[in-house]
Amino acid sequence: MNIVKNTVVTLSYRLSTLEGNVLEEAGGNEPAIYLHGGYDGIFPKVEAALEGKLAGDEVDVVLEPEDAFGEYDAQLVRMEPAHLFPEDVKVGMQFEGASEDGHHLAIYTVTDVADGKVVVDGNHPLAGTSLRIQCRVEGVRMASDEEIAHGHAHGPGGHHHAH
Repeated sequence: MNIVKNTVVTLSYRLSTLEGNVLEEAGGNEPAIYLHGGYDGIFPKVEAALEGKLAGDEVDVVLEPEDAFGEYDAQLVRMEPAHLFPEDVKVGMQFEGASEDGHHLAIYTVTDVADGKVVVDGNHPLAGTSLRIQCRVEGVRMASDEEIAHGHAHGPGGHHHAH
């Protein structure tokens, strides 16, 4: 079966920097499974490359920053008073916070703590980075009506939403 809209695709993949540093891998007993067809389960450029492929096919895609985690945005770096943070705040801690416009939640990573101020960065750690993803299609099946309605693939035995 070919990968088309509303098929569930099982992939093994390796995501790495262009320098070859492996960032994430999936496969073997823990493959990646996603619903194909614009449901935001996978980077759109990778989804486009997988369109029409069959089990056993391989795809190797280079993702520019705009195709992956976006360009680095200096406006997402903020300095806040330390009293807004826990006393044990340190570099590397992450906090959820509202964006400058107050409309979006973002994950901010602490990059510096000094002189009663905390510097946080709302950029994804891989923002501004070009990436390479190598995928092998392990399986393709038609999605169930429930999966299509929910907009994502369900694992073996179905899927139950918490109420």
